[in-house]
Amino acid sequence: MTTSIKFGTDGWRAVIAEDFTFDNVRACAQGVASYLLHAGLARSGLVVGYDTRFASEDFAAACAEVLAAHKIRVHLCSQPAPTPVVSYAVVATKSAGAIIITASHNPARWNGFKYKDGTGASAPTELAGQIEKNANESLSSGNVKRVPLEEGLKNGVIAYYEAAPVYARHLESLVDFKTLRQSPLKVIHDAMYGAGMGYFRTLLQGGKIQTTEINGERNPSFPGIQPEPIARNLSKLIGDVKEQKADVGLATDGDADRIGIVDEKGNFLNQHQVFALLALYCLEVRHERGAMIKTLTSTDMLYRLGELFNVPVYDTAVGFKYVAPLMLEKDAFIGGEESGGYGFRGNVPERDGILAGLYFLDFMIKTGKSPSQLLDYLYKKVGPHYYDRIDTHISPEDHRLISEKISGSTVTSLAGTRVVKVDTRDGFRYTLADGSWLLIRFSGTEPLVRVYAESQSPEQVQKLLAGGKELLGI
Repeated sequence: MTTSIKFGTDGWRAVIAEDFTFDNVRACAQGVASYLLHAGLARSGLVVGYDTRFASEDFAAACAEVLAAHKIRVHLCSQPAPTPVVSYAVVATKSAGAIIITASHNPARWNGFKYKDGTGASAPTELAGQIEKNANESLSSGNVKRVPLEEGLKNGVIAYYEAAPVYARHLESLVDFKTLRQSPLKVIHDAMYGAGMGYFRTLLQGGKIQTTEINGERNPSFPGIQPEPIARNLSKLIGDVKEQKADVGLATDGDADRIGIVDEKGNFLNQHQVFALLALYCLEVRHERGAMIKTLTSTDMLYRLGELFNVPVYDTAVGFKYVAPLMLEKDAFIGGEESGGYGFRGNVPERDGILAGLYFLDFMIKTGKSPSQLLDYLYKKVGPHYYDRIDTHISPEDHRLISEKISGSTVTSLAGTRVVKVDTRDGFRYTLADGSWLLIRFSGTEPLVRVYAESQSPEQVQKLLAGGKELLGI
């Protein structure tokens, strides 16, 4: 059993049966209970949800048992549910927040513990830090209260909750389902064995649209893939789109808060392209106005769109715990990050891969354009932008040494281009004179260092990544 629980970019994640144990999960739940009691929020209750990973429902039940021991009312999801569905359940039930057992896009060996606040958004840094502190104190002292699940259900402190129907009714106020369902589109959804299975098929049924689902059964081993909707994990979806001549492929990650898009030719649209396209959809089709929020790892195409439509763009550190508060403060109509997670005004301030996918389909229908045509349309407005990323596993000692090395160096040029700005809010981001950028950042959820680059040509992107690897000494 670990002696320390550390919350990262979005909650705590660990390998099942090594550090992700029932004792540690109960300590996290005790940390939440202590926070709610101290803050005077216990009477509002809590939602507890979970994904399709190994024993997720059992870990969720363990959390419910701890909360019930403190007389905190629990809405326990009756089946695996996407994170955005659980997040909306917080608002629908007027609860103080939610615990979600999920490791999102991590490999099958991992599971995780996320906490959402009363808005349905990821817990801000201060709140996550307090829960982490409480959890570790409980872990050290062994002071964790619990009652059996059956007792909690019998006395009514715990009640099963059907989250999907409430979420579906909420989407009716945001999405033009009548037009979507009557469109002749052929859509393939890769659920990646995750909690998003069945959602697109169910939401779009009853009309002309054809929606096929692959990897749509629960399989905690995620055979052959990691449930992250990026190109290297979507070979089956890419092949099926081409073979079946589908109009588009949609992929959702393990807890369906992220979206991946495959165009009608079988080409993967990267997360930056999708972010910019969804922003353009909100601006041109939905006629939204207001702020746009991006992280430091996200595309600079947002700045070009901001200039074209005269709307402000704000950037922040990586993680929706930073994006969400800024969305609320600025009444932003979209917020997103490089991982493929996007949030929208009118919904909870949290990533929602299901809503993002529905909006993308609506963009296709309202413009009469295919995904590749939409990308061409975007590039005519903002110019071509290319992107790539390298991930490298590192040890804690390597993390320290690399950080010290880069902090102590002065970088004046990369790939033969002058560096005009250095941003160290979340890693080391170098902006070049030609508008390109390179970012070196340590993951907050995995033992990784990531190197990101965006430029006007794929060749320059690779040169920048090579320059980043040279800075890292790898």
